[in-house]
Amino acid sequence: MIPGQMELLIVLILIIVLFGGKKIPELARSMGKAKLEYRQGMDEAEAAEAEDDEEEEEEEPAPKPKKKKTTTKKKTTSKKTKKKTSK
Repeated sequence: MIPGQMELLIVLILIIVLFGGKKIPELARSMGKAKLEYRQGMDEAEAAEAEDDEEEEEEEPAPKPKKKKTTTKKKTTSKKTKKKTSK
């Protein structure tokens, strides 16, 4: 909701009464500096996060080699060898 012209006028008059005409430019200047510092801090944080993401991508371990399946051969004996061993 956007305030109307009358509300804006009342707010401006209150600001002038509370802070005085000389103090308003100083307040605006300090608010501008604070906003600039906030933006710079956010940009630095985003850059640091992007660097961390890039480092993590570079440090990803290589995929583990697949284990070879070992199969054991079943010893099959023919009927002839069974007869010989059983005798």
